[in-house]
Amino acid sequence: MARNTRQRRRQRRRAQSADQQPQQQQGVSQRARARQAQVRPAAQAPKSQTGTRRVPGGGFRRFVSESIAELKKVEWPTQNQVIQGTIVVIIACTIVGTYLYAADQIFKPLVRNILLR
Repeated sequence: MARNTRQRRRQRRRAQSADQQPQQQQGVSQRARARQAQVRPAAQAPKSQTGTRRVPGGGFRRFVSESIAELKKVEWPTQNQVIQGTIVVIIACTIVGTYLYAADQIFKPLVRNILLR
């Protein structure tokens, strides 16, 4: 089977569009009218939330129950993962602290002798 060339595809599309031109014109105008008839979300009135709360204190209970449900879904780390994470944080803090201390000691004479004269 020969592959369609770009020119053949264009010719086929032109032939199809010539056959469907009157039908498409009607479809486009109908779609345009339907779009114009739709109400845009910005034009809609804002919803009031005064009628949604029925029971006093119900919002707090719902919040607590949803929080508990979400906490049950959490994949909690094992003890080894917590220890490894703690060690990584301590090592990273030590490295950054050492770097800042060294930079402070290097720039201290520069600041004293040049900038504070």
